[in-house]
Amino acid sequence: MADDQLELRWDPQPGDWGDALRAVTPLYRWSPWFAAVLAVFGAVLVALGEPLPGVFGLACAAVIAALPMLAVSSSFRRNPVAAATVTATIDDSSMRMMTVDGTAYSDLRWSTLAGWLETNRSFVLRTDEATVLFPVPNRAFGAQEERRRFREVLERNVGPAKP
Repeated sequence: MADDQLELRWDPQPGDWGDALRAVTPLYRWSPWFAAVLAVFGAVLVALGEPLPGVFGLACAAVIAALPMLAVSSSFRRNPVAAATVTATIDDSSMRMMTVDGTAYSDLRWSTLAGWLETNRSFVLRTDEATVLFPVPNRAFGAQEERRRFREVLERNVGPAKP
């Protein structure tokens, strides 16, 4: 793909960011499990005749399960550029992303990436800064062939996928 470019286009969604955060951040990855365990303990307490601590445990479990995704959704809504349609041009040197309305532009050079990984929903590109992630959702690809080509570009220029 030396001279060949790959063109992508997608409409970002809060779920893309949630998926990326779950993939690389333990807090987001483990909070549903922690909430589930807390909910089970809360339900057991209610069944054992301890309704006050049991209901408190269930309420805390609900908050722990909901907070990470509410934070992502809230941040997404507050950012005026977050939902703008993105176009990307990928080649062996970088991925150039721009919103369709021209309000944001990024030239992500492969040499600046710390790694990447693939989830069921997207590719997650990571820089050395823990808070800088670039999710590329699967719906950006018109066909499986484009996903395969993108994966090959990443493997060739960044290296193998890293969790």
